[in-house]
Amino acid sequence: MKPEQAFLIYLHGFNSSPKSHKASQLREYLAERGLGEHYACPALPPSGSQSIALVEAEMQQRPGRRFVFIGSSLGGFYATWLAEKHDASAVIINPGIRPWGDLRNYLGSQQNIYTGECYELTEAHLDEWQRLWVPFITPSRYFLLAETGDELLDYRDAASRYEGARQLIVPGGDHSFQSFTVHIPALLEFAGMSA
Repeated sequence: MKPEQAFLIYLHGFNSSPKSHKASQLREYLAERGLGEHYACPALPPSGSQSIALVEAEMQQRPGRRFVFIGSSLGGFYATWLAEKHDASAVIINPGIRPWGDLRNYLGSQQNIYTGECYELTEAHLDEWQRLWVPFITPSRYFLLAETGDELLDYRDAASRYEGARQLIVPGGDHSFQSFTVHIPALLEFAGMSA
């Protein structure tokens, strides 16, 4: 009997959207191979708790499915919480480790670069993220993709946080993870997906 195809949920980063470069590349790659129905990328709000609730609502629409989260930057932080809570796997790309500290300098007025939405980033957002911190992870759940040239987050923090997980550390690049398309086949192999 053929194993059930995984359902991928892509979680974009801070001030990003489903129209982001990586989300679009993955959606197109899957569609070209007849796998488009196994993919979702919800538009995550600025609130951590609301983002988690939105993803869990997406999951509830697909009872019995095997989920694999693909999280980029802040989305990688969310993917970690979700993977541990729901006994799932996650591919994390240049992930945020402690967003309540990393994004503190962004407190104040923000505008989403894709949607144009304006909002205030407040201490309440930072507190929500801190409450979503998972102190202990199960390394076998994760596949870390990181580029050493990430100008926003130190890839070594991610390598340490996900020690024991499958890791692919790519020299150079930047926070956008420039080499993403090259690694989509490895991502799908980790997810147990086949065209």
